[in-house]
Amino acid sequence: MPKNATVTLRYGPYRACGIVEHRTSRLDGLQALLSEDGHTVELSPIDDWNTVELIVNGETVYQCDITQMDYGSDGKLDKLCHEALEAVRKAF
Repeated sequence: MPKNATVTLRYGPYRACGIVEHRTSRLDGLQALLSEDGHTVELSPIDDWNTVELIVNGETVYQCDITQMDYGSDGKLDKLCHEALEAVRKAF
């Protein structure tokens, strides 16, 4: 995939402190890694709980549970962020 791909990052709400809502703090590291690699990231909230999906060229290339991602990280030590980045790099 060229380094200037547009990646749609779809994310669902999750429960934290007894409140269910859309939060982007667990997506900070993923956004940082994708941007650092030259990609444009577009956030898109969805209704599916605990879900993260990466869409490139209309195709879902990666999916995971948002609660498994590191909170407020830079993404460099988060295994899921690196898996997602690799999936975007392999997309065509």
